[in-house]
Amino acid sequence: MRAISSELALQIGVSLGSLVSYFIVILLVLVILSSAIKVVREYERGVIFRLGRLIGAKGPGLFLILPMADKFIKIDLRTVAFDVPHQRVITRDNVSVDVDAAVYYRVYDPNKAVVQVENYLQATNLLAQTTLRDVLGQVELDDLLIKREELSKRVGAILDDYTDPWGIKVMTVAIKDVSMPESMLRAIAKQAEAEREKRSRIIMAEGELLAADKMAQAADRYMSSPFAIRLRELQTLTDIAREKNMVVVTSTTQIEEMARIVGMVKGVKAEEKRA
Repeated sequence: MRAISSELALQIGVSLGSLVSYFIVILLVLVILSSAIKVVREYERGVIFRLGRLIGAKGPGLFLILPMADKFIKIDLRTVAFDVPHQRVITRDNVSVDVDAAVYYRVYDPNKAVVQVENYLQATNLLAQTTLRDVLGQVELDDLLIKREELSKRVGAILDDYTDPWGIKVMTVAIKDVSMPESMLRAIAKQAEAEREKRSRIIMAEGELLAADKMAQAADRYMSSPFAIRLRELQTLTDIAREKNMVVVTSTTQIEEMARIVGMVKGVKAEEKRA
């Protein structure tokens, strides 16, 4: 009986050992599969290095790599937008301004984005800051305020040329805001006010010139027709009479006639008083 019991215990021990071995093997297989199976989304790519050498980009979807031999780097292909930090720029006419901008770009070649530059996010950000200061420092303040869209396109084109070897496509650069000192704002306001005053004076002078031309034409017309100027004079007197005032308007050639009329009126009033 003891021999049978020891043999049974030995079989049970062997069975348990086999089960443990199977479990360990299955666990190792699951660990290897979990490290070998990779999944990337539709907007992502996986760049693979095998023993230090570039294999290429894979994805989207499911693919396998060799554990311990392959290194996997995930790259996002979506458009990235980042704010360029507040930049102090001195324009060509020596005016200090603060500029805020935004850059939109995307990775079009994951292999170059990993191999050609250490950190493409940081490199693109620093390059955008430098390019923005260089381009805006070559223009005057008026051009910076008026030609903002044109300057944004110029900065974007320069950035795109620099980042193309990195596999990065710069979509656009937007200059969001240009801040100036308070003293410069007051100077610009005075300049704008002076410009408006200048335009108003020019408009008034042009109006006077046109009025003088018209009056000269009217004078020529009156000279050719004396009755017309007499009718115009009577119309003016009629307009004055509507105001019911004591103003009498006459020409120098009619002073004697007016004096006789006034004398006659005084004589009539004197006779009425005697009566």
